[in-house]
Parts: sequence; structure tokens; C-alpha cells
Amino acid sequence: MLQFKIAGDSVSDISNSYSGHTHNNERAGALSAPTGQADFVEIAAPPRTEAILTAQTLQSGPFMPPVTRVLTYSSGEWESLVQEWAFYSLKPKYLRCERFSGANDKGIDIAGFADPQLLNGVWDNYQCKHYDHPLQPTDVWIELGKVIWHSFDGAYLPPRFYYFVASRGIGPKLTHFLSNIRLLKDELAAAWEKHCQNEITATQTIELKGDFADYFDRFDFSIFTSISLIELLDQHRSSPCHLQRFGGGLPQRPLPGAVPDSIAADESIYVQKLIDAYSEHTGAVIGTPDELSNWAPLRDHFIRQREAFYHAESLRVFVRDKVEPGTFESLQEEFHRGVVDICDEDFSDGYRRVLAVTRAAQELHISSHPLSIAVFVRDRHGVCHQLANDDRLKWTKP
Repeated sequence: MLQFKIAGDSVSDISNSYSGHTHNNERAGALSAPTGQADFVEIAAPPRTEAILTAQTLQSGPFMPPVTRVLTYSSGEWESLVQEWAFYSLKPKYLRCERFSGANDKGIDIAGFADPQLLNGVWDNYQCKHYDHPLQPTDVWIELGKVIWHSFDGAYLPPRFYYFVASRGIGPKLTHFLSNIRLLKDELAAAWEKHCQNEITATQTIELKGDFADYFDRFDFSIFTSISLIELLDQHRSSPCHLQRFGGGLPQRPLPGAVPDSIAADESIYVQKLIDAYSEHTGAVIGTPDELSNWAPLRDHFIRQREAFYHAESLRVFVRDKVEPGTFESLQEEFHRGVVDICDEDFSDGYRRVLAVTRAAQELHISSHPLSIAVFVRDRHGVCHQLANDDRLKWTKP
């Protein structure tokens, strides 16, 4: 209801429909001619932000923390996040890690198997839920009931741990139950008839009595616990999907290591191609890099190219586990497409071709590539030699 303060009186409702009564017209007149009292305040301009406005902010808006972003996720987006987390964070911990699907999953969502016995050995269960509210006891009674019944019925051994993972976290009541084993057992027993008895299987009523009641009472309820959304995201942070999903930029790049004195086996191809280019340029047969001492400019050029190669290799290693597979290779492809036509032009010798290609790589615009912010000049030259090492660029012609 819209309210105004006029000359000390409260007008609780303003209607666009007038009945013609005098007192309504008088009230309308009062609205159009307020008194001199300080009952109205002009809307002030919003305060200016203290942050520097960038092109990225204008394009994407302010940075949204991952936890906040996940709260907006649809069930499909939540499933994608869980799949990434399971593949990159859970799978390395286990002998096998599998996702169960279908109506007859027997209460198993993601199972991590610690030994070859699988469900009859040591294993952990991760129950991942997407609701529009924090997980409540009524959301999980059936899940607890399934694992207790199916382990009693011989479908599998009880898991070592049973983790609840929810898109909006665990509510305070369920958190309290999970931290009090005796209370959790008592509350599930009280809720059994309503939430579990006729819901565990489609063909059988599972009453809490007899041998099953004894099993229920002996069951280790301490296996039930939870993984918070913050914990999941902390683990997901080490995956190559994290930056693409949540942004935040690459971390600080470490300094490359020193270039080894001896030529490594994995750089022999581009090194030989440089030697051949120098030989073509000088008209002399140069057999090894040591022979470049007779041509100081070429010797110094060769030293710089090896530094560039190792600089680019350090970039490859730096981004390997931080972006999705193939991202660095797509950077190499950008450089290849940017310089290959120049490489195919006619030059007096291979050395001149190397200079032209690396110069073109240095000037190439790659600002749209996700790794552009981490690329230095030496990386640009080094990528050319990586491409030569992969036989995608040739400095001398047959």
C-alpha cells in the first residue's frame, strides 16, 4: 500500500478511481499543493563507487563469489558442477568412482570405491541434492532409510561414509541431527512410518520391526555427515573447470626456471631447425650449437630462442591444471594461424624467415584468448619454436 505523509496526516491509499465526493477532491488538492513542512525529501544521487570502472565490469558486471553464483543455479547447472567436482576432486581419491542413475539406485548417488570389492568392500556414498532451500530432515529421511534397508537386505555393505552435498547447504535442524547420532536415530525411527515405510521400494512395505529393527538399532549412524558448499568449491578450485565457470583470473605466474646448459631430447627438433637456418644464412655448414661461437649475433640469437622456448614451456605447465584441457593448444593454434602465411613467404634464407615469423608473433593481437593476460614476449617467440618442434613451422625450404 502506497503511503504519503502530508501536513502531519497519513494518506494510506490513493486510488485512481474517484467517487466525486468533496472530501476526496480536497485530499487530492492537498497532494498537489504540499505545505512547507519538511515531509518530502528529494531523491539524492546514488553514491559513487570507490572501485575503478573497467571494461570487464561493464561487460560482465561486478564479480559474483562462487557460493553466491551457485545459489542461482538451475538443477542442470548444479549437475554439471557436481560432475566436474566428482571427476577432478573425488575420482583421484578412489580406485573407482561411479555415478548411479535410474529409479532403482538403492540410495546411491556417487560411489567412491576404495578397494576391488566395490559395494562389498570399503566405499563412500555422496548424495548430491538440488533444492530451493537448505537441506532439511524431511528431505533426507528416505535416503537414510534406503541405505539402512538395502544394506540389511544384502544389496551392499554399509558405506564407510555417507555425505550429503546440497546446492544450498544443510539447514540448522539437519546439521543438529547429524552432529547428534542418538538424536538422528531416534528422529528417523519416529519418521519411519510416514517417510520411509512405503517409499523405499515400489513393491514392498518396509516396517521397522523384527530383525530389521534390531539391525536398525545396531546401525552405525556416525557414517552420515555432510560436505558444505564452501568445501565443495574449495576442492573444485583445483580443477581446470573452475576459472571458466566462476572467473576470478589466473593466479600469479611463477618465474620460469633456468635454461639447462645441455640440449634436452624434447627440444632437439626446433634446435636442429635453427641450426639449419643459421647454416643457410651463413653459407657454412654448422653442425652443433657450439660452432655458433664464430658468429656472435647468431650465438646470442640462439640463446634467446632457447630462453623463449623454455618460457613458453613454463606457461604450458603453469596453465595445465588451471584451465580446461586444450586451452594452451588453442593458443598455439592462434599463433600458428597468425604467422603461417608469413612463414610460407619467400626469404633469402631460413634465419630471415625466423626473424620475420617471431616478429609477426610478437605483434599478433590475441586479446580475446583466455590466456592472453599471462603471455609475455618471450612466450610469443617460444610458441613459434614449440610449433617448429611439432613440425608445424619450417625455417628452411627443400
